[in-house]
Amino acid sequence: MGLQELLNTLRGELSALKKEFRIDIPQKIEQARLLGDLSENADYHAMKERQGFVRARIIFVKQRIASLSAIDPRSVPQDRVGFGSIVHLRDTENGGERVVKLVAPEESNGEKGWVSIASPIGRGLVGRREGDGVRIQTPGGVKTFEVKKFITLHEQKEPFSA
Repeated sequence: MGLQELLNTLRGELSALKKEFRIDIPQKIEQARLLGDLSENADYHAMKERQGFVRARIIFVKQRIASLSAIDPRSVPQDRVGFGSIVHLRDTENGGERVVKLVAPEESNGEKGWVSIASPIGRGLVGRREGDGVRIQTPGGVKTFEVKKFITLHEQKEPFSA
């Protein structure tokens, strides 16, 4: 998924959340009110709780859209690892090789090799060049990798798959 596809997904989620917040939840709250005593009305309390959750999610999604919309692909460096880069790594301890793509947090997917740019691995790789070593704190301890090569989002011709 690219940046534009992610923005489209978030915009779709925002639209659905707004509909739920403005139409669906108020209708369900009104139906629950008609059942009588609100102090013991589980449906009413569940809908009020859902309303709070949806309100918070709307705020979060709006903020993510704003911050992702501010990313200008032309500002992503072409001479070092950055957002969207596909990075070939060698584990300096065991020689194992791994390929990852740096993506937005919403896109991270371990099975696909998509690593959040905000994760410890992502933060450790940003700004690196071929041949650079990087020490990264992982749940399993500190790992040391060498950047074997990388392909920036400017150079990518085909979708990434690990």
